[in-house]
Amino acid sequence: MVFTVSEGKRLIARAVAQMPAVKRALKDGMVIICKGTTTTYVAEEILGTKIEHGAFVLGRTYPQEGGYKLEPKTTMPEVVLVNGQLQTDLTLEEALKKLKRGDVVIKGANALYYEKKLAAGIVGAPDAGTTGKIMPYVTGRKAHLIVPVGLEKQVAHNPIEISKQLQKPMESLNWVPHLFLFTAGEIVTEIEALQILANVKIFQAAAGGIGGGEGSGRLICRGPRKEVQQALDIAEQIYGEPPFAEPGQRPENEQKQPKR
Repeated sequence: MVFTVSEGKRLIARAVAQMPAVKRALKDGMVIICKGTTTTYVAEEILGTKIEHGAFVLGRTYPQEGGYKLEPKTTMPEVVLVNGQLQTDLTLEEALKKLKRGDVVIKGANALYYEKKLAAGIVGAPDAGTTGKIMPYVTGRKAHLIVPVGLEKQVAHNPIEISKQLQKPMESLNWVPHLFLFTAGEIVTEIEALQILANVKIFQAAAGGIGGGEGSGRLICRGPRKEVQQALDIAEQIYGEPPFAEPGQRPENEQKQPKR
């Protein structure tokens, strides 16, 4: 089976919503969903509502030239749920102070080293932004950190070494980000998502594509016929998820791309 980037995000989100730790915290505890593209899908699955794409996002990576730009009409803060109820009057900072053992924090990542199950997030703010706020509380309060991240974010080198390189005090000719390692988080990719939802064995065989399939992951599913068929049925429900950034503003000389 092949999942595009957006299909992978939707698959991961559906699995995260079904994780035992998340269900327990929704029933009796706190769940915090931090902003991001993949976590937008997570918030949609948990809240049961659509979210305008871009309204729940902070940092964005666009092509150096061209591409579709997100210009949401609204913005929304981090999602905080207590005993399954959305707390619109509770800020992220206030929620973190109430965090306790067993509560869940969901934070996406920008770099994945799957072999070692290591993930990291890009930070640009001097105080490490949202990541810098949540991680001391996650580790200090022994909360459950879940890191939903698509396989398209795999990097060629160990994020620990990348982080060391980025920390060197060198002159930069353009903006160079920093990486914050998520050493205590539970990583959920498309692989773990299918294992959660269908109880099958999954491995990635290839990646990439064209015509809207750029960044896709080709996964191989193995197990009893019933479970494999269940995984295929889940995939069929996911297929067709539109790109996160829909065609909108584009350079005048850019030709319209064919539909997928």
